[in-house]
Amino acid sequence: MQKIGIDLGGTKIEGVLLNAEGQEIKRNRVSTKSEEGYDAIVGRICDMVLDLKDDPEITIGICTPGTIDPTSGRMKNSNTVCLIDQPLKEDIEDEIGQNIFMENDANCFALAEAVMGAGKGHKVVFGVILGTGVGGGIIINGNIHHGRAHIAGEWGHHTLYPGGRKCYCGQTGCVEAYISGPALEARYNELTGDKKIVTEIAENPPEEWKEELIECFGIALSNVINILDPDVVVLGGGVSKCDLLYTEGAASVHQHVFSPISDTPIIQHALGDSAGVYGAAWLGESS
Repeated sequence: MQKIGIDLGGTKIEGVLLNAEGQEIKRNRVSTKSEEGYDAIVGRICDMVLDLKDDPEITIGICTPGTIDPTSGRMKNSNTVCLIDQPLKEDIEDEIGQNIFMENDANCFALAEAVMGAGKGHKVVFGVILGTGVGGGIIINGNIHHGRAHIAGEWGHHTLYPGGRKCYCGQTGCVEAYISGPALEARYNELTGDKKIVTEIAENPPEEWKEELIECFGIALSNVINILDPDVVVLGGGVSKCDLLYTEGAASVHQHVFSPISDTPIIQHALGDSAGVYGAAWLGESS
């Protein structure tokens, strides 16, 4: 069966049509224009579905910034604020006359990398987003593991340092408050008075900045490995471009893991910016 995947981003909406084997048939992209409001976004998504659809027997998946509240069915935790508290899945289904699948961007990233990317061939994959925020998705035997409250994989809001930096979620000391892109850039500015993006900083980092990143990354990810014990960890997002995460960062992770033998592969993503749209397309295959 053919598959449509839609990646709803803050600046663009990208869609892809795949055949039954996962090979790309067609791709499309338009601007999100979130300033035009919620109804306009719904309209653009539905128009893209109609443009891509060439078979009545087809699955449709959508990758979203934010998640669906399992109780209310409405969007939450979205940085595209006009989506918050809206019944996005229901409205799209009503418009196109077909049931769809919908997941957040971290789950779609993890699924794509597990099925056709760097994690292919592994039973348990932990897909990590290190970017503007810190998130994750857990894939077990090709299926997304959601958990009871649909928060499985949200390692960005583990407490790294009790009473530490404030996080947007209302808690303090969250992982995201220390190793997200904005947090790392803010810390660099605090230490040097200069402003640079993370990848530039990592090319020649101040020793204190580097040591803090390695330590925080090591503790935070080792906590996940101690609980989940995945076959592989795949990193994505802008911060994942920092080479030191795969050398000194990985060594720090293994140092903190509760095992005399710690060799979980920590590797970079393979699909780049296409992970979201590919993951969305495969949602129909993941129960």
